[in-house]
Amino acid sequence: MKGMLRISDAASIGMHAMIYMAAWPGRLLATAEVAEALHVSEAHLSKVLQRLHRVGLVEAVRGPKGGFRLTVAPEECTLLRVFESIEGPLVESTCLLGLPKCDASDCCFGGVLAQVNRIVHEHLASTRLSDVSRIFGRVTGEKR
Repeated sequence: MKGMLRISDAASIGMHAMIYMAAWPGRLLATAEVAEALHVSEAHLSKVLQRLHRVGLVEAVRGPKGGFRLTVAPEECTLLRVFESIEGPLVESTCLLGLPKCDASDCCFGGVLAQVNRIVHEHLASTRLSDVSRIFGRVTGEKR
């Protein structure tokens, strides 16, 4: 059974790509390298990185030795900023059906959805790229 929390592939790829780049700040990373590390489609990753480039979170360098690198300090960029750069503002909802008049009082989930939304928002807003970038050094075995 899959989990209840759903984040789009694009947002997930974007956050993971930014975290991967934060593991090696300043290093120009080829799309193929990042796609291989994340086990995602290079074409899908490329589209996500172009979106992040348009909002100024990454720099794109063209050419055979080109790639992408962060334009923001990993210590200053939150996961929420990356998420919202791809998905737009994180809208908190209390209704799985999207009913505008639902106040969750008679819902089978009660206030759980509002609580989960709050927890996710707080986590994304308080987690910086630098807080989680160490994972890629451990996974790949490379030293930063």
